[in-house]
Amino acid sequence: MPSIPGVRVPEDRGKREKDVPDESVKKNLSESITRTLPFLRRYARAVSGSQQRGDEWVRLCAEVAVQQPALIAKAADTKLGVFKLFHSLQQPFGGLEQPASGKDSVSDRLKESLTDMAPLQRQVLLLTVLEGFTIGDAAEVLGIDIDTAESSLREARDELRRVASVRILVIEDEAIIALDVADIVRNAGHEVVGIAATEKAAVELAKKHSPHLVLADIQLRGADSGISAVNEIMKAMTVPVIFVTGFPERLLTGKRVEPAFVISKPFDPDLLRAAIAQALHTVSI
Repeated sequence: MPSIPGVRVPEDRGKREKDVPDESVKKNLSESITRTLPFLRRYARAVSGSQQRGDEWVRLCAEVAVQQPALIAKAADTKLGVFKLFHSLQQPFGGLEQPASGKDSVSDRLKESLTDMAPLQRQVLLLTVLEGFTIGDAAEVLGIDIDTAESSLREARDELRRVASVRILVIEDEAIIALDVADIVRNAGHEVVGIAATEKAAVELAKKHSPHLVLADIQLRGADSGISAVNEIMKAMTVPVIFVTGFPERLLTGKRVEPAFVISKPFDPDLLRAAIAQALHTVSI
């Protein structure tokens, strides 16, 4: 599959006419699985805190899905089936989570805010606020009852509210959206050090305030780009980055080094809190 190097869906060649219907179903399922992989990769790295480790688990899941497509076909939809298979593989092969480092600086506490959370709480939180599953679907993915899923989500939300405040630079050229994002950041307990609408302004604000984190839109006005602005900022400092886009799958291709975190527009406060915590736990772009 193109999203995960080394995994390929067998091509349909030389099949007899009577096999065409079955092969057509398999091809459609394979295409659906391929479209789901960027989102599974986003989730896997969020749970594991590592792009490399997350991709290893996604590769295993993709290989099993290719060899046993019936495991996916049973689900109500492909994404639900893929995520359910992904978690079912954790039982015989071990978990995704990495141990916390035990350090006690502000930065390390931020990095470990999701890692310190119980694995089940973190998984329910990410499945719902990041991947958009209903609480019922999240429970099915994890193989737990709805009551357990709901209590885990409540506990996860409570844990996120205890995350320490950080300085955040917002790069967004649409004034109304920028103000909305800034309000969400402040309501989440963080400080907005500035709002930049251009690459030049973003670089200047970053040099002036040394933010703990950058929240950047990909598309800016004219020829400016949030990605270019971030690349320029990264020449002077190392800072985690969250990219905001309406098309996250375009950044999660596995073909290049990727952003620490990618979230879709629109996003809610809990997703932003989770993204901030996780971006500070993983490598930046």
